[in-house]
Amino acid sequence: MTDNIKVVATNNKARHDYFIEDTYEAGIALTGTEIKSVRAGQVSLREGYVQLHNGELWLVEVHIASYNQAGLWDHDPKRARKLLLQRREIIRIETVVRERGYTIVPLRMYLKGKRAKVEIGIVRGKRQYDKRATIAKRDGERQMRRELKELERG
Repeated sequence: MTDNIKVVATNNKARHDYFIEDTYEAGIALTGTEIKSVRAGQVSLREGYVQLHNGELWLVEVHIASYNQAGLWDHDPKRARKLLLQRREIIRIETVVRERGYTIVPLRMYLKGKRAKVEIGIVRGKRQYDKRATIAKRDGERQMRRELKELERG
C-alpha cells in the first residue's frame, strides 16, 4: 500500500547549515485552522527548531500562516506545537541530544493521507569550511554532469 504523501514545506537551510545524523517522522497536534493552512501550503520551517520540555517534544518558531476564513477562531502563527512520537523514540532522542549536544530541527512537513507529519532531524552544526566544501562538491558534480552531457551530444 502506497501512502499518499504531499510535501508542504522543506527546510533547505537545515541541510546547508547542519550534518543530519538521524531522522524521525512525527505527528503534530494542530488546531482546525492550522491544518487548513497546512493543506494550503502556508508553512515556513526556516526558523524552526524542536525543544525538549517535560519529556515531550515541541515544535517552536515554525510559522503556519493565519487562515483567511477563520475570523474570531484564528490561531497564533508562531505558537509552540506538540510533536507526537512514541515514548521510546522520545527517550532515544533525548539521550542523544543530552549526551552529544546535538540539535533537533524540522526538515520537512508533509501530508500523509489526511494527517500532517513533520520529519525531524537530529543534527550537528557545520563549520564555515564544511559549508564551503559542500558547495564546492555540489558545483563540481554539476560541472561533471554538464561535461558528460556535452560528450553525449558531441
